[in-house]
This record gives sequence, C-alpha cells and structure tokens, in this order.
Amino acid sequence: MIAKYFDGFHMRFTTNDYTTNWMRLQVGIALGCTISPILFVLAIQVILKAAGNNVSPTKLGEVCEMSPLKAYTILTSNEADTRELLSIMDEMMVWSRMTFKPKKSRSLSLRKGKAHEDICFSVGGQKIPTVSEEPIKSLGRWYDYTLKDSNQVKATIKTVDESLKTIGRCPLQGKYKLWCLQHMIIPILLWPLLIYEVTMSTVEAIEAKINRYTRKWLRLPPGLSNVALYSKQSKLKLPLKSIAEEFKAGKVRFQMMLDNSNDTVVKRVQPSLKTGRNWKVRDAIKKT
Repeated sequence: MIAKYFDGFHMRFTTNDYTTNWMRLQVGIALGCTISPILFVLAIQVILKAAGNNVSPTKLGEVCEMSPLKAYTILTSNEADTRELLSIMDEMMVWSRMTFKPKKSRSLSLRKGKAHEDICFSVGGQKIPTVSEEPIKSLGRWYDYTLKDSNQVKATIKTVDESLKTIGRCPLQGKYKLWCLQHMIIPILLWPLLIYEVTMSTVEAIEAKINRYTRKWLRLPPGLSNVALYSKQSKLKLPLKSIAEEFKAGKVRFQMMLDNSNDTVVKRVQPSLKTGRNWKVRDAIKKT
C-alpha cells in the first residue's frame, strides 16, 4: 500500500505569476504528507543504530554508560571514534540520498574538563563549526565554549533592564504597563531562570528592579513593603506575580521531575539543582 502511495508521487508549485509543471517527487518530504515524517524517523533510526554499533559505548563516570548516538548527538570518548562514526554516517546518508547540514551542527571536544578548540570535524566535505566559534541553542538553552551559565545569566539580567525601560517609555497608563510586565515579560523570563544555574540573590536583585518600576507605575510610595504587593492573605490583594516565588516553585518542580525520572542515566547521576547559599531546592522539598 505504501509503495503504491509513493509510486508516481507528483507535485507542482503555484505563485502569483505562474504555476510550474508537474514534477515527480524523488527526494524530500512532501508538505502535508502524514506518512513521510514517520518513514523518515524510522529510516534515520536504522541509520543511527547501524552507525552506533561500530563504536563502543561511552562511559560517563564510574556507573554510567551511554550509547554513542542518542537523540541525534554523537558522544564518543576519543577523536578517532568520532571521525570513524562521522565517516560511516556520511556513507549511509549518501546511500540513502540524504545530506547533512554541518552549518546547523556543532562540535565540542573536551580534555580534562576544558574545551579544546584545535580539534575540528567535518562531514560531507564541510567543516562542522565548533561551539567556540558559534554558540548553539538547544531546547531553549544556549551552549558556548565556557560550558557555564554565567554569560546567559548576564544576558537575562540585561534583557530585564531593557524590557523595563522599553515598557516605561511607552505612552500607556501605569496599569497597562504593569499588565505588559506581568503577562509578557515575566512569563518569558521564567524559562531562562529555570534552565540556567541562577542564584537566589540574582533573582532577588531582578525582583527589586521589577518592584521599583511597579511602585512607579502604580504611583505607590517607594518605601512600600513587598508584602503589600504580593500578599495573598491581606484584604486588598493585587494580581501580581512575585518573580522570586515563581522561581522557587519552578525549581522545586524541576528537581522533583528529575528525582522521579524514568531515565536510567538520570537516576544514576541524581542531578541536584544549584541555586546558591540563600535558598536550596533540596531543603525546600524536605520542608514541604
């Protein structure tokens, strides 16, 4: 049935000026086709599995092992295995009439816990950029050569400052500026605070800036306590979110998700989120 479906698969394109002739589709995934993505995933998994069997598993510490290919990430313990694996995958992709896009990929070589910039890899005759040359974003998280989150935390603080100043310059009433802050800026801000290693003191500094603008837009006294802004038990409740409380709740959910994960590697590593000395996730979970 599938063979008949793809036999004689023709398509054409239409623009405002002209319409192309019918052409047979030989390579690629047709837009709107429900079968092509499934077949592509099945085929790429076979290719990755065949290539991964030629390289031994990589040891992560004393108790963990990981397949060289997982989630389309090549993970090997030495340079020779990486080059051999890329060569095998390149041959298989040519055989299947598919090609890699090295510009969308990144390579990272570690020696003694530090990034090594002299080692470069290539596939399909094109060089794969290193993380030192071009940082990469995966699942909303940026990775650079430092392998630390300090640069991203600084970028997040800068984004908060610029966003507050931009909203402040808008010719809107204070309550509408506050609405933009609560429903546009804070939801976007919570994601980087969740995935990066941000200390509680940094979050408190960000909240202090937000509170200063909040009092200004609501025309409240500068010395008004934060309890008056975020209290849920007082008679006069303001519909405001505390960035510090949202940060704590997000970190606790994240830590519990890691603790209850079914992934064998996560269970063995038992990761613990770092939030500085002022507040720790583990202590908050024990108290609850």
